[in-house]
Amino acid sequence: MNNEPAKISRPLHCFAVLTAVATFFLLGAGGLVTSHEVGMSVPDWPNTYGYNMFLFPPSKWIGGIFYEHTHRLWASGVGLLTTILAVWLWLKDARKWMKWLGLAAFLLVVVQGVLGGLRVIWDNDRLGIVHGVVGQTFFVLMCAIALFTSGFWRRISEQKRFNVPRQLRTLVLATTVLIFCQLILGATMRGQHAGLSISDFPTAHGKIWPDTSPDAIARYNAERMEIMAVNPITAFQVILQMVHRMMALAIFVGVVCCAMQAKRLLGLGDALTKFAFFWLALIIVQIGLGAATIWTNKAADVATAHLLGGALSLVTGALWCIIAFARSAKLPVAQTEAFGAFGTFATNK
Repeated sequence: MNNEPAKISRPLHCFAVLTAVATFFLLGAGGLVTSHEVGMSVPDWPNTYGYNMFLFPPSKWIGGIFYEHTHRLWASGVGLLTTILAVWLWLKDARKWMKWLGLAAFLLVVVQGVLGGLRVIWDNDRLGIVHGVVGQTFFVLMCAIALFTSGFWRRISEQKRFNVPRQLRTLVLATTVLIFCQLILGATMRGQHAGLSISDFPTAHGKIWPDTSPDAIARYNAERMEIMAVNPITAFQVILQMVHRMMALAIFVGVVCCAMQAKRLLGLGDALTKFAFFWLALIIVQIGLGAATIWTNKAADVATAHLLGGALSLVTGALWCIIAFARSAKLPVAQTEAFGAFGTFATNK
């Protein structure tokens, strides 16, 4: 990727931000569909109960149909915005890599739409998981395009100083990848449609690590069916949620380390340090939403807020990495190596 300064079009940037915001709300609409378990309330695609999607009578938008149909309409709107953005970038942005990035966004939104349709036509929950993960990836791409079209990015391109040590960049990148893996786990759990496999927190069926023997699973299911009348769970689902919890703890530790290292190496006044502490606050809220999802028996609005918190956590880490690597690319290789160690950089800063 070239770091050349580019002419910044404010209308283009505002439109890119609009598309990213619309994508964020689309994730929320999709989250409500899954949280209410109404993904198959409209059994056909691309039509809606035989109607053209855009002509389906509002009087029939009731129950689960409302969530699924409005999700489709919002997705169509995001697809239109992405198409306009891709054409605008191709015609007006002088940077070749931005033209191709816009094209990639267009192709990805098409793939995402097809995945959503096939998930309905084939009634395939696994495709629903892929659909959710691709949606998160598309949101990151939209936010990156919004960044690349901003005046802030131009200032980074013109910057001549190095101040993000390689080890710190690697730590943030690794933590961001861990969050992405966590989102895959979360999408898998949501795709199981078995309710909460562990109904208490911070304990797990009353223990630090739950019993997953056949007798214990049978007992859990008996209690769940009496109280909540939900689908039975399996030992795999219990273990999956425990892995999700452990990964959440690892992410929290990772983000704490990122924030502390950024403060030590870059100083509190640096924009990336402030961004890292915002990331930490976001992760704390996200953990609280995860706990609330369990305590409220997976209330749809709370579970959806948890999904959106995960999306914001992922995009925050991704944008931090993009900015940090862009700033660091301004220094010649020989000098970069000389600043490789944390202690050396801190001393010479």
